[in-house]
Amino acid sequence: MIDKIESLKKEIEKAVIEDENSLEQFRLKYLSRNGEIQNMFGLMGKVPKSERASVGKAMNEVKNLAKNKYETSKQKLSESVEATFSAKNDITLPVSPSYTGSLHPLTRTLNQIKQIFLRLGFSIADGPEIEDDFHNFTALNFPEDHPARDMQDTFFIRKSDHDEEQDLVLRTHTSPVQIRLLKEQDPPLRAIMPGRVYRNEAVTAKSYFQFNQVEGLYVDKRVTLGDLIETLVMFAKLMYGSDVKYRVRPSFFPFTEPSMEMDIWWGSEKEGKWLEILGAGMVDPNVFDAVGVDSEDFTGFAFGMGVDRICMLRYGINDIRTLYENDIRFLQQFK
Repeated sequence: MIDKIESLKKEIEKAVIEDENSLEQFRLKYLSRNGEIQNMFGLMGKVPKSERASVGKAMNEVKNLAKNKYETSKQKLSESVEATFSAKNDITLPVSPSYTGSLHPLTRTLNQIKQIFLRLGFSIADGPEIEDDFHNFTALNFPEDHPARDMQDTFFIRKSDHDEEQDLVLRTHTSPVQIRLLKEQDPPLRAIMPGRVYRNEAVTAKSYFQFNQVEGLYVDKRVTLGDLIETLVMFAKLMYGSDVKYRVRPSFFPFTEPSMEMDIWWGSEKEGKWLEILGAGMVDPNVFDAVGVDSEDFTGFAFGMGVDRICMLRYGINDIRTLYENDIRFLQQFK
């Protein structure tokens, strides 16, 4: 019996207690009602009377050894937890990194565009993303056979209304908002119209079937082409810096005459290239006639810029698809 007690004593001395889990395992194994020490005391009846005194003494020593080891380990673990808690509340320690969210680069870019044009005296207008043919095409001087009306470029929605079929579209630009604005408000007016637009195009590094656009409109008496160019140049400098490299070149749009496009140099001086960021022009008189504005008395300019491309230029992004993939590794760069 003495040999068993000595063996149990050595086992207790070698037991390792390093956390709350191992502390509880020690208690269950040695000090619980069904533990080894209690079982050992249950064998006392089999010990000869002449040996009971020495065996009982040895058993009590083992029991006290186990109790002392349990209490000592419990105290050490408690002090360790308190020390850790105290360290976490030490205001002299470095701040732990926080993983907070941030604005998407497209939202950042759009907010900056809004701020620039608010500084230039423009207000902000809004309109529906589902449009009818009149606001999206006809009022903007698109001929019936214009390619933009083709299924290759436009997402059409067919709606049945009182047994009459009506063609609706996902707007292909934010220009319909200027038509609604001109119908609701008499000139003079100066506003931008930000929003999402949709085109049935192939997805590439530079184009996507959904993107963001900001339309701009300024209508008043004696508005000139020089006013338009000055506005666009001011925008480019406020967005990209006074040393931005830009160019304005002739173009064509059904709703403006004359028309132009603005390009920004993208990349290094030797290996870069021109990237078109907006189209613009003087509002075509036919557009004024469609909304009841006297084209003999008023002139105006309009522009439409792609927020996605402006964002790509601003942050050095080389693939438009990256903006829509929600890759956390990409988004964390904009905290």
